[in-house]
Amino acid sequence: MPYVTTLGAAFREIVAQHAEHPALRYPETGERVSYAELNHLADRVAAAIHAQGLRPGEVAVFFHDKSPVAYAAMLACLRLGVIYVNLDPDSPWERLHRILATCRPRLVVNAFTVLPFAAELAAEGHDIVLHLHALPDAGIAPADAHFSGSHPAYIMFTSGSTGMPKGAVMSHANLLGFIAWAQNRFAITPDDVLTNVNPIYFDNSVFDFYTAIFSGAALVPATAEQVRDTRRLVRLVNEAGCTIWFSVPSLLVYLLTTRALVATDFPAMRKIVFGGEGFSKRKLRQLHELFGERAALENVYGPTECTCICSAHTVGVADFDDMQALAPLGLLAENFDYEILPQDDADPDFGELFLRGPQVGLGYYNDPERTARAFVQNPRHEHYADIGYRTGDLVQRDTKGWLHFRGRADYQIKHMGYRIELEEIEAAFNSLPAVKECAVVYQTLGEGLGQILAFVAAHAAVAPADLLKQVAAIVPVYMVPRRVTLIDPLPKNANGKIDRPALHGVVGLS
Repeated sequence: MPYVTTLGAAFREIVAQHAEHPALRYPETGERVSYAELNHLADRVAAAIHAQGLRPGEVAVFFHDKSPVAYAAMLACLRLGVIYVNLDPDSPWERLHRILATCRPRLVVNAFTVLPFAAELAAEGHDIVLHLHALPDAGIAPADAHFSGSHPAYIMFTSGSTGMPKGAVMSHANLLGFIAWAQNRFAITPDDVLTNVNPIYFDNSVFDFYTAIFSGAALVPATAEQVRDTRRLVRLVNEAGCTIWFSVPSLLVYLLTTRALVATDFPAMRKIVFGGEGFSKRKLRQLHELFGERAALENVYGPTECTCICSAHTVGVADFDDMQALAPLGLLAENFDYEILPQDDADPDFGELFLRGPQVGLGYYNDPERTARAFVQNPRHEHYADIGYRTGDLVQRDTKGWLHFRGRADYQIKHMGYRIELEEIEAAFNSLPAVKECAVVYQTLGEGLGQILAFVAAHAAVAPADLLKQVAAIVPVYMVPRRVTLIDPLPKNANGKIDRPALHGVVGLS
């Protein structure tokens, strides 16, 4: 690819080289969208967004399905310099309200026929002025806007420990660096066909969309209904001839557990990529026995704040010598550097991972305090500005230089691939009138699975089911605890703080 400074220019180059090549493939309907057609659709959306008066640096919020026009809308924003935000239309309105208050969009874009909270949006002045399912003819598309690679491309909202979701901002330069690394690390070419089983508002979808569309490859979107039906999903991947898969491990575990995958499936697959949570060694070995001789299994790692993923490890037979430990994170991308911030002086190879490099994002949108806490000067020196990201992930470096995940320095967890701050769930419970105090813990169940449990001290008699129902109106479904246990008072340690180890002992948590 010729040297480019923005993603809009990069996509123009891809279209020029691969105009008639399929960009999107929908096997169940037989629909194929070429790069030329996707570019034309992006021109139409860009014209419609520009007609609403949006200019570089302003924010547009999308409620997307996985239709061609949804992908075109992201490309349109990249051309215009408009910062896009993909949101989950099934999230509770209270959480969406907090996100909208943070990013302050100039435009709300809807790809669905009906949104359940359209009235609430309108009441707060967020009128939906652009419906992608009925895209208006807005005339000639504007020329690509002029801005540098440091310009923001998108905001990805993740769980926040204060109860307020935080929006990680990624620049065009961040993504161009990520694309270049991923193309090289996974040998992605225009001949590849990539899955998009990840929700479009989920961090893992960055890998799907950007590595496919900016490599001239084909992308195969899978709807939520298709993903839930395991055999239908496997059939979709088989019929499309997908060569690269990316998902959270729990989806692969689900396919294996339901026996939806057999050795004759994934006939064209050459890379099975997974990340975002731990992968049970027993299930990973089962996957390796099915496909390991013809497809590389890639365990990947990377925070949202560092452009999706930044390290990969190819799983081999030696990884099953120890069936207890997780697969290594492997080596970081060549354009990354890191420091291990020791927890004490005993072991300099164990501590919090501090990442540095061109894929480290711009910070959190409209949130200078949390940005200042996480995006900090390299603690090794003060000679010049050298900003990196404190991941909060505890790692161990082995004699090969490989990194191994050893837990968190805080109460953040990965559940179903989602990064969740347990404090956000606690904040939701503590906002309820009946709750005096709350503690939320995570119980591991084996096979890479787990469940969220809440312990509540209440002001008055209240049913746990009622508390769960009220919390479900505040946080997304994947953050709602499996159950609530009423305990009054909650156990405290000598410092007067909630004694979480004691709570783990209440129900024998691991």
